[in-house]
Amino acid sequence: MEATFQEARQRLGFETQRHWSDLAIQRTAPALLGPFSVVTLLAHQHMAKGEGSVRRAAWYDKTRPTFSDALALVRRKLWAQEATFCGSVWEDEMVKVSLRFIERLTDTVCYAA
Repeated sequence: MEATFQEARQRLGFETQRHWSDLAIQRTAPALLGPFSVVTLLAHQHMAKGEGSVRRAAWYDKTRPTFSDALALVRRKLWAQEATFCGSVWEDEMVKVSLRFIERLTDTVCYAA
């Protein structure tokens, strides 16, 4: 439970809420925790199937996914369903790009967005 609130403070700015009324504060917490929970549940489903990965850096070796990893995984899965990312329908616009490059680019954009 503490990890949820730590991620909510860090990623969603839970401690930085500046509202004028108690009612506004009461509306904000569920509005932030709702999408946070949906992303977490969707990522958990995909991670259970072995579809996700944990991004690591040389200076930070982690074993469990963070919310950033979960968000990137959900973005990747949602974007893969979009017709926008399927490529061009015209033959003359095709450029050969390696699949590895496309995967790396998509992974970078998922974390940067």
